[in-house]
Amino acid sequence: MKNQLETLIQSATDAYQNAYAPYSHFHVGAAVVDEHGHVHTGCNVENAAYPSGSCAEEQAIGSMVAGGGRRIREIVVIGRSEELITPCGACRQRIRELGDDQTRIHICDIDRGHLRTFTIEELLPESFGPENLS
Repeated sequence: MKNQLETLIQSATDAYQNAYAPYSHFHVGAAVVDEHGHVHTGCNVENAAYPSGSCAEEQAIGSMVAGGGRRIREIVVIGRSEELITPCGACRQRIRELGDDQTRIHICDIDRGHLRTFTIEELLPESFGPENLS
């Protein structure tokens, strides 16, 4: 029986396979688990007005919100690169908005598997969030 991380990695891998990246040829998949334990996936989607496409994390988070989720418990990001494929700055802020300081971001490679886990606090220290507006 698979554990939750293995299930998330498989879900992100499936999304990775569906990425639409005809310009960069750089596929990324993501899988988010929400506060209800539901898994939501996304992949990067490019378009001819490059770079106005959308990130895999953005798609997965949007799917989560559309499905009724409001809190990110953890997220997997997967791609293929010699370097770690961490979320871009905008996606770090999106994760911060719907997660908390200890939300786990698992970085994976399609060929090498799980490489590293960060918290959002590690990826986006001293961040601006909803509490700053109260």
